[in-house]
Amino acid sequence: MKIISWNVAGINACIKKGLIEFIRKENADIYCFQEVKASQENFPEELENLGEYDRYNVFADKKGYSGVSILSRIKPLNVIKGLGKEDFDSEGRVLTLEFDKFYLINVYFPHSNRKLIRLDFKLNFNKEFLEFCNQLEKNKPLVIASDFNVAHQEIDLKNPKQNKKNAGFTTQEREWFDAFLKQGFIDTFREFVKDGGNYTWWAYRNNLRERNVGWRIDYFIISKKLKDNLIKSEILKDVFGSDHCPILLEIK
Repeated sequence: MKIISWNVAGINACIKKGLIEFIRKENADIYCFQEVKASQENFPEELENLGEYDRYNVFADKKGYSGVSILSRIKPLNVIKGLGKEDFDSEGRVLTLEFDKFYLINVYFPHSNRKLIRLDFKLNFNKEFLEFCNQLEKNKPLVIASDFNVAHQEIDLKNPKQNKKNAGFTTQEREWFDAFLKQGFIDTFREFVKDGGNYTWWAYRNNLRERNVGWRIDYFIISKKLKDNLIKSEILKDVFGSDHCPILLEIK
């Protein structure tokens, strides 16, 4: 099974930059998109016309904000929208598909804001998300496709020292990620690549992407029970269309 995850930073904008061609070229079984910034009314028709895929969405109440979508060739047994907590679910951040042997969770974590005014909100979201995962995992293992909005370790961003107190690299966010993985989850990319310099997001300024001054904040996380099923986990750094690049997971 081939799964691709991508924070598209606006799905309508990404379509204008080649998203449909990318979907057809990669020919994945499932696509998980974060930050689609759409609603039912303005969701792109081009994705409706990809006949082999069924589409699943959760949108934010606020227009042009957040939202996640999944395109899947495989019919799920069940679809779960949100975490069951209105404060978080109104922002359209979590969409779960249940399949025969695993749950797939597409999640767009909150950004804690430049001034960290949303840090407590994010940490509360993190707590609820972990509880949600633990409940699901009692039944089946998990595959999580996500923009976590955090660089886990110093090798996951270009300039760790300058960012120690900045959103996405605060001690609180990183410690939560440590605790999350210790609950029985695997950062799949690190099963294959131990080096730094591998990023998934670059700010739109000062040619940062060309200079590879970025952060790795997009991850495929799986339950440890699936470790032997893991075939490949890659960053598709040469794919453009967003300030993020896609990531790819292949699993038996």
